[in-house]
Amino acid sequence: MKLCIAEKPSVARDIAKVLGATMPKQGYMEGNGYCVTWTFGHLCTLKEPHDYGPQFKSWNLFSLPIIPNSFGIKLIPNKGVENQFKVIERLVEECDEVINCGDAGQEGELIQRWVLQKAKCNKPIQRLWISSLTEDAIKEGFASLKPAEDYKNLYLAGNARAIGDWLLGINATRLFTKKFGGNKAVLSIGRVQTPTLAMLVQRQKEIDAFTTEEYWELKTKYRDVLFSAAIDRLKTLERAEKGLEYLKVNPFEIVSFEIKEGKEKNPRLFDLTGLQVEANKKYGYSAENTLNYIQSLYEKKHVTYPRVDTTYLSESLYPKITGILQKMYPYQDLIAPLLEAPIPKSKAVFDDTKVTDHHAIIPTEIPPSQNLSREEKLIYDLIAKRFIAVFYPECKISNTLVEGKVGTIPFKTSGRQVLEAGWRAVYAKEPKEETTDKDKEKEEEQTIPEFIVGETGPHDPMIHQGKTTPPKPYTEATLLRAMETAGKQVEDEELREMLKNNGIGRPSTRANIIETLFKRKYIEKKRKNLIATQTGIQLIDTIEDELLKSPELTGEWESKLRKIEKGEYEANLFKEELIQMVTELTEKVVYGKGKVITLQEEEKEEVKEKKKREPAQKKELQSWEETKCPKCKEHNLIKGKTAVGCSDFKNCGFKITFEIFGKKLSDKQLLDLVLKGKTSKLKGFTTHPEAIAEGVLTLSNDFQTQLS
Repeated sequence: MKLCIAEKPSVARDIAKVLGATMPKQGYMEGNGYCVTWTFGHLCTLKEPHDYGPQFKSWNLFSLPIIPNSFGIKLIPNKGVENQFKVIERLVEECDEVINCGDAGQEGELIQRWVLQKAKCNKPIQRLWISSLTEDAIKEGFASLKPAEDYKNLYLAGNARAIGDWLLGINATRLFTKKFGGNKAVLSIGRVQTPTLAMLVQRQKEIDAFTTEEYWELKTKYRDVLFSAAIDRLKTLERAEKGLEYLKVNPFEIVSFEIKEGKEKNPRLFDLTGLQVEANKKYGYSAENTLNYIQSLYEKKHVTYPRVDTTYLSESLYPKITGILQKMYPYQDLIAPLLEAPIPKSKAVFDDTKVTDHHAIIPTEIPPSQNLSREEKLIYDLIAKRFIAVFYPECKISNTLVEGKVGTIPFKTSGRQVLEAGWRAVYAKEPKEETTDKDKEKEEEQTIPEFIVGETGPHDPMIHQGKTTPPKPYTEATLLRAMETAGKQVEDEELREMLKNNGIGRPSTRANIIETLFKRKYIEKKRKNLIATQTGIQLIDTIEDELLKSPELTGEWESKLRKIEKGEYEANLFKEELIQMVTELTEKVVYGKGKVITLQEEEKEEVKEKKKREPAQKKELQSWEETKCPKCKEHNLIKGKTAVGCSDFKNCGFKITFEIFGKKLSDKQLLDLVLKGKTSKLKGFTTHPEAIAEGVLTLSNDFQTQLS
């Protein structure tokens, strides 16, 4: 018997169907010589400090740093996890061979290896590695299973990451909490979390320290075209007025007139960060929400594996592209022109040297169904249009540059005209993106007539008054980009691609890092902007060690983890480096000066409230299993990581996510929605498409959530 272990029950069902293992059993499916079982994501975790000795249960400054001789794993203490693990353990004992069907990425590899390690598996192990959950992809994957040994370095990198996060997170959090927390709150420190917060604090300080200054610029209109003086901004109105008088008595002369034709490159295919950035800019979705929507689309087989950090496709995919395009029925008006000729095989799209574990996110040959949520439809639309756009011709543009002078003062202007829309035709019906520099946009949009060098004539000079503006606060979109490039401001796509190896965190974890900063109340959201709170600022100010808060140094650690993945760096060496760092940090802080970080009143109350509510939450968790699904009225509900849904979700399809329109719902509010069909009046909705901030959530006749 061959045992397949998937990462989720839904994925296990898809695999079991393809393999013919259709007989349901307790915790697995069986048939055709296969057993197919599953985990619920992480079943195992690294042991906690108190597991290594009772002396580590209480937080004591002088017992730090805690460095186990060897790191152990344990089951997550949860009845459902324990029961499922017993099923896996028995099947591992009974099988002849194990096929690891975990998510095809570093985290997926770690989850499965820890479970097999805990189950003391000594059977031969093979690896299923697929980029989508379509029937064809699963069949192809089983036809070309790989030895588990091929993915050993992937596991070593995942394990090193987990140990590194444990060493720094456990020790630094206890260290700073005991030294600076004043016994009032936990001060959370993390390998990725802290440098991310440091970037936000740095930007906040730049904004707070900024002094707005007035300035004046000279402009003039010649033949209905607006020109700007190509000189430094003037600091006083008096100088501007003197300049204006000078302009009035001198004619305008054209010095140069140049038209350059150029091309605008096609946009790149999406990696996860690129998709999260675009969804935040266009729809205001948080990084976490976008990850949830794309994960759901992946599990519904409409898109390929989402947790990727490449914008390229492997060359072997080229023959399948036409077939995928033909199946994208809602987009046939955009696709028809592409199919009139062979699809171009461009290096900007197909490049094996730029593809690691997976290729960029693209649609599969299974078109979207009608039962997608509005958010899922919008995310699919982003991916579909980007996929179509990369195969269109480049956009041809004409840039006009004109230089003139009035007396000795130089002037210039520019204009831009689209000659052939090319890939921009895909987005022709979409609203134009807002730009931050309105004046520059107006100048670029103006129609520029034919000028002759040396021509002169009268003009209408004027003074433009402006104010300097502070740096812009981070949004989730700009913060994700900054994490990707370790804080460097990079617009160029190719340069950004090169910097990814040194980014902070991985694409799949960045959303969680941002959410953690919200939960800890180190940052807050004002409209789309992310603002560091006083607590967040004080925490960063307290950390004197640059290693903990430097995006560049954290990026170097990330680079080493990627080298471990490629077999170019020793996992043990990475661990030793972090042990040395944690040891030095502990000595520095323990014997350094102490001060107490003051927390805002509401945050203190929040900590107390959490302590009071915890037991009540545990009771409520049990009630989901006793609650009937309101849609099919046959099966009970189950609670997952991000949603409550029908235990027969594949057939029924009922699901309610914990976060709706940007507001996290409590268990009580979710239960009201399920049992009564509506909640009480709620506030705090931030991402409703019609900007509704408060109201009652109701379940519609087709069991979709509505806010009114």
